[in-house]
Amino acid sequence: MPSHPLRVAVVCSSNQNRSMEAHNILSKRGFDVRSFGTGSHVKLPGPAPDKPNVYDFKTTYEQMYNDLVRKDKELYTQNGILHMLDRNRRIKSKPERFQNCKEKFDLVITCEERVYDQVLEDLNSREQETLQPVHVINVDIQDNHEEATLGAFLICELCQCIQHTDDMENEIDELLQEFEEKSNRPFLHTVCFY
Repeated sequence: MPSHPLRVAVVCSSNQNRSMEAHNILSKRGFDVRSFGTGSHVKLPGPAPDKPNVYDFKTTYEQMYNDLVRKDKELYTQNGILHMLDRNRRIKSKPERFQNCKEKFDLVITCEERVYDQVLEDLNSREQETLQPVHVINVDIQDNHEEATLGAFLICELCQCIQHTDDMENEIDELLQEFEEKSNRPFLHTVCFY
């Protein structure tokens, strides 16, 4: 078992739905967790598929919430976006980009392969200082409310199992294989170093 609580980062594209749902559940279970996005902007569904609401990562969840209430309260209530933003603003003030964070984690969990690739690219471009390992694991989660909730519980269960291993470095591959079989989802795994 690690001598310190597992430091976990959960990463999706916009730090809105999947990473925030996992952040919420992991923090309630006592994990040292942060959440991030890797996109250049935050994108939320708009009135049509080709008309998303686009925000800068500096925009607070409160500002996004108020903007969408002003634009069309009924639409954004009905599609669950206001509910999601309300949850988000209770967890932290604004979305964050993984590429701007220099904190070190034991485990970085991404929610789609494109984000996994972006995280690996960022970690591999950093100067290695301590050679501290960080395990980057991808769990593909569709970007909708139901899948985000199911994915968050899967991520939480995975983190709990990893937290309770005696030797994470040597046991993680076998653990991930068990989770792949149990969840019927493929997991990607890479070890990077800080």
